[in-house]
Amino acid sequence: QMQLVESGGGSVQSGGSLSLSCSVSGTYDSYCLAWFRQVPGKEREAVAAIDTDDNTSYADNVKGRFTISQDNAKSAKNTLYLQMNSLKPEDTAMYYCAADPFTVCSVIPGELRAEYEYNYWGQGTQVTVSS
Repeated sequence: QMQLVESGGGSVQSGGSLSLSCSVSGTYDSYCLAWFRQVPGKEREAVAAIDTDDNTSYADNVKGRFTISQDNAKSAKNTLYLQMNSLKPEDTAMYYCAADPFTVCSVIPGELRAEYEYNYWGQGTQVTVSS
């Protein structure tokens, strides 16, 4: 089992910054982590991913603006972060952290795994960017 709890969402003006956190805990000490986001009526989309060696990948529409990181890779207790800079109104969404402890994953830059490949999810945190 794994538990994921996001925090740090909120409202910001266009061009501003927000930092999201996801507290990760459970019985696994090796897993892939990712951030997804979803707006009403659309599919959940992958934003960024990180593996236990801190290899990262980003969606094209956030590359250069968002940074994914973690505190304690290869640990059953970890914190996942998403630093979001130069925010745009189109970044408005519910943001979710996700974990997959069942796959020996290796994140490749430019590649993001689909929603169905992740097994554990947080409850989400809302990010709203106004113009």
